[in-house]
Amino acid sequence: MAYLPMTMTELGARLVAAEDDRVRWKLVWEFLEEYRWEESERQLPLLREEPEPVGDERWDVLLAALAEHLAARHDAAPPEWTVSRVLRTPWFVSELPSKRAEALVWAPAAFRKHGVFLAGSDLEAA
Repeated sequence: MAYLPMTMTELGARLVAAEDDRVRWKLVWEFLEEYRWEESERQLPLLREEPEPVGDERWDVLLAALAEHLAARHDAAPPEWTVSRVLRTPWFVSELPSKRAEALVWAPAAFRKHGVFLAGSDLEAA
C-alpha cells in the first residue's frame, strides 16, 4: 500500500477525535511534518478541501490560518474555505505572558489575519 500524506480534511477529522489540546497540537505538527516532506507540487492539493468543523471555533480558524500560511509559501491564493473563518476575539495559543508577547511580534501574517496568535517558531516544533 502506498503512503499517502495527511490532508487538511483528515487533520480536521483527527482533531475532532482528539482527547485534548495537547494531542491536537501533536496532530498539527504531524501534519506539518508530512507536508514538509511532500514534493512541492503535491503540497497545495493537501490544503484544498474544507475540513468539517472541529467543534471548537479556535481550532477551525487555526486550520484556515494554517492553510493560508502554507499556500502563501507557494505564492498561491488561500483555499476559498479559509476566507470566512476568523475569530472575533483573538486566541493567544499560550497563556504564558512571555509567549503572548512573542506571538504578538512573530505571528505569521495569515495567523494574525485570522485572529490566532502564536510565534512562527511554534510551527517548527515538529
